[in-house]
Amino acid sequence: MSNYKVGYLVGSLAKASINRKLAKALAKLAPANLALHEIAIGDLPLYSHDYDVDYPEVARRFKKSIADVDAVLFVTPEYNRSIPGALKNAIDWASRPWGTNAFARKPSAVIGTSPGAIGTAIAQQHLRGVLCFCNSPLMNTMEAYVQFTPGLIDDAGVVKEQRTVEFLSKYMHEFALFVERVLTVLPREG
Repeated sequence: MSNYKVGYLVGSLAKASINRKLAKALAKLAPANLALHEIAIGDLPLYSHDYDVDYPEVARRFKKSIADVDAVLFVTPEYNRSIPGALKNAIDWASRPWGTNAFARKPSAVIGTSPGAIGTAIAQQHLRGVLCFCNSPLMNTMEAYVQFTPGLIDDAGVVKEQRTVEFLSKYMHEFALFVERVLTVLPREG
């Protein structure tokens, strides 16, 4: 099995984000062939096509960081039954202008947590629609809607419940297999 660099985007900008805790947990539970690191989205200005001629430096660095990874993991909360504006803004920066989409042919997966029982299911569905348009092959089996309870994951990303450890470990194992399959069929260009 090959080694892969995976960038993860956390849809929440909150310092105490439960989705950032989940992302840290996923990084710890990932198989050894996946090296995960966060790609920050908080410093990006609001996207406008007026920037297409000359991206600001922060947006160029962000887009390059997406281009430089083998796969992307989206870890997102649900805001008003959809994805947070900051996450959509980041996707717009990385996928525009037309013909320079950093997500094209890049394997991706979506996961999220919330205190609610449906654990970001609707936000994930919306995000999947956006990523399909971006031509990012999506892991569709196995879906993960995590209900966050107090103490489930600590600030260092340690999961305290064994059933959740097993489930998230399986999710990351499936993601590793998915990345391998996609990049075998659609190798990265140049």
